Amino acid sequence: MAALSVCVEMVYDDEPFHERITRAAEAGADGVEFWDWRAKDLEQIEAAAAAAEIPIVGCVAGGTLTDPDGTDEAVETIRESIETAEALEIPTLIATTGPDQDGLDRSTQHEAIVSALSRIADDAESAGVTIVLEPLNTAVDHPEYYLETAAEGFEIVDAVDSPNVQLLYDVYHQQVTEGNVIQTITENADRIGHFHVADVPGRHEPRTGELNYENVIEAIDSTEYDGYVGCEFSPVGDPDEALAEVLNWC
Repeated sequence: MAALSVCVEMVYDDEPFHERITRAAEAGADGVEFWDWRAKDLEQIEAAAAAAEIPIVGCVAGGTLTDPDGTDEAVETIRESIETAEALEIPTLIATTGPDQDGLDRSTQHEAIVSALSRIADDAESAGVTIVLEPLNTAVDHPEYYLETAAEGFEIVDAVDSPNVQLLYDVYHQQVTEGNVIQTITENADRIGHFHVADVPGRHEPRTGELNYENVIEAIDSTEYDGYVGCEFSPVGDPDEALAEVLNWC
């Protein structure tokens, strides 16, 4: 069964950052994750996680991958993130592609993404860190983002061909973009390195929208996936109650 992590950027957003880690641990989460590490007090976060006896399981790598002229800069940005993740024993870094570049066709941008991730694959393997590439929806939340579909994400992962470069499958984003989440998950679990969950519409906790999350979680558990399912949602009400409800049936 997959372990449950909490994105403390979204689930808890009303108190000092390090205290959110404590709350997630007290709620029963198996791990915590957050977004840009560069804007955080890492010493304070690491101390809070150690005190709460909960691992930090993911954060965002940074870098724009779609611009061929910026590949060198993107590679150095991700390498810096890999070094940070290794030092803090964070197993997963979330890579976003950046925007669809004006004036560049999609094949050029696709190849730029493959090139950047291929160049950092060995670094990730050596550090024991997995880079997970995340498609996002452009219909509601990220209108200028490049990578929309899981299908193209899997193509990129296959082209890089490293066990340490996989896909982040965000059930919320992919339901908005293309649906068919259970079949996609069960047929591609070996290329998925992390999950995010939230319901549609609204990006609130599971059981508030149209998705049958009991079936989605059951589908994940039916595969050999043994990583984390990250709660990346904005609770409708009390966040502790929302997490407790997810933990009760997850």
